[in-house]
Amino acid sequence: MAHPVIHFELGAPDGADLARFYEKLFGWEVTPSGPEYWLLVPGGGGIGGGVMQTSGGMPPYLTIYIAVDDLEQALRDAQALGASSAVPPMEVPGVGRFALVNDPAGHLIGLMEQVAAPPEQVAAPSGQVATAPE
Repeated sequence: MAHPVIHFELGAPDGADLARFYEKLFGWEVTPSGPEYWLLVPGGGGIGGGVMQTSGGMPPYLTIYIAVDDLEQALRDAQALGASSAVPPMEVPGVGRFALVNDPAGHLIGLMEQVAAPPEQVAAPSGQVATAPE
């Protein structure tokens, strides 16, 4: 696997306002996706992303998610190379599993092991899943 960047995420104390900022500034489509999370879909290509509402004094952040074949192995490899765990593996139903690490310089990056899309679904250019035409 080439390990592409597949998603970006912005964290902010007022996620709804930040999502509206990107919608108005760039014309990106904003879709609520669960409590305190909004998907951002840029038009004309590019990877999709999201905005997460932060709480408890968590500072604003920007991170990227990189596709991996085996999340546990990628975590072991990252730690062997000097990364530290930031968020342990978590399940995202219907999407896959992810974990966050701090690289040796302190940057927060996400590692995502995706689930295979059912045969009737295909990946859209934005990284979202779309139903295949019949």
